[in-house]
Amino acid sequence: MSLRIAIGGFLHESHSFAPRPATWADFVRPGGFPPLQEANLVAALRPTSAASAGAIRVAEEAGVTLVPLAWAVANPSGPVQDEAFERMAALIGAGLSRALQEAPLDGVYLDLHGAALAESFPDAEGELLRRVRAIVGPDLPLTISLDPHANLTARMVALVDAAVPYRTYPHVDMKDAGAQAMRLLLARIRRGVRWARAFRQLDFWIPITSQCTLVDPMRAVLAERAALAERANLAELAFCFGFPYADFPECGVALAAFADTQASADSAADAFAQHVASQEHAFDLGVMPAEQAVAEAIAARGIQRPVVIADTQDNPGGGGHGDTTGLLAELVHQGATGAVLCLINDAESAAACHAAGEGAEVALSLGGKSDGVPLPCNARVERLTDGRFTLTGPMGAGNPADLGPTALIAIEPGIQVMVVSRKTQAYDQAILRHVGIEPAECRILALKSSVHFRADFGPIAERIIVAAAAGPVVADSSGLPFRHLRPGLRLRPGDNRTWMA
Repeated sequence: MSLRIAIGGFLHESHSFAPRPATWADFVRPGGFPPLQEANLVAALRPTSAASAGAIRVAEEAGVTLVPLAWAVANPSGPVQDEAFERMAALIGAGLSRALQEAPLDGVYLDLHGAALAESFPDAEGELLRRVRAIVGPDLPLTISLDPHANLTARMVALVDAAVPYRTYPHVDMKDAGAQAMRLLLARIRRGVRWARAFRQLDFWIPITSQCTLVDPMRAVLAERAALAERANLAELAFCFGFPYADFPECGVALAAFADTQASADSAADAFAQHVASQEHAFDLGVMPAEQAVAEAIAARGIQRPVVIADTQDNPGGGGHGDTTGLLAELVHQGATGAVLCLINDAESAAACHAAGEGAEVALSLGGKSDGVPLPCNARVERLTDGRFTLTGPMGAGNPADLGPTALIAIEPGIQVMVVSRKTQAYDQAILRHVGIEPAECRILALKSSVHFRADFGPIAERIIVAAAAGPVVADSSGLPFRHLRPGLRLRPGDNRTWMA
């Protein structure tokens, strides 16, 4: 008889100070990700790049009967509204109850993010796992995959048999992490007992822009993680970089070692924590002011490939609304002819363009819906779409995107802007191609992203500039009005100052 394993997921990255919360509607129709799934979960996620797709592949190859629960993702934003969290938790809990009513389960796999905050539950994943354990009991094998931006908590580690974060940022190995979490779940079922585990937190934060695994120091740190896990024969060494915009005590860098013995788990956890701590000063990387970034992009001469400017502080992947206009205004001010901005999330402007029609001239108050700073402009509508297409890049290949009514507009002095009705991070060339722009042929590409864009746009870029224009996903989060962090935490690497309540 084949094993019966339940599968579900809940993914959100919550910024305590972002302008808008995550609502139930954001999980039902999330823009650049698959929509809410229930009974059709397995078939819908199998062809995507989600971690669940990797877990599904491993399970099906092993002849496992998968029991779908519920799975949903929402774009990063402010904390998840209680209604949305309770409805997702209820769907997953009800699915487990139905599954257990039909026949015993052999295990549970959950596809989680790890950095979700709900209005009433700062450790939202910990609360969800508590509820799952209340239904299935303390002994049923349970593994999870995580985004490495997870704020991993002691409670999460205590409630699971293994946690497997992605190893990459940009996240090009999501399916690999899901596959490994499923392999560990099958191993846990076979072995019959839990692995010992050790949890460690570090006392400094790593800025988002310093977490990219394509470059040092994070590239070298991840190489050491892999080597240490192999030397110590660990089941898993889970390393989470943290999401330094979440105002609760356990926010930050953390790791967990899962091993056959407690001594092995403790030894490996201590060794890796010490290694990461030894690299603290190397994580202090800066960004460029928007004015300088645009000037340097314009000044680039004799290049054959695009100069990419990352608008990191309005990154929709970090909680930005994708509608601030600071970088766009600077492109206009400096006369960046030939620049393309991807994207402005502004449903009102997109609707106005659709009402006017292709070829029309339309006056817009573009963007600024989240911060009250729009860019007044006269625009020519060049292309209109329904915003539906399939992603093709290393991170999202196979994922369906639905950005709602979308327009490509041109504004003076010869700048093109993609305007969408639902936010998504500019991390896939298909976003631009679906409005007729070939990214490799652009002179300047301004992208609403911090790091994920590097997976698909990095190979075509002559140069990459990370720019700081106004936005909520501040490169240096130490200036945000935190109230609930743990005392003694350093909010910047190498800074001797610690946070005090």
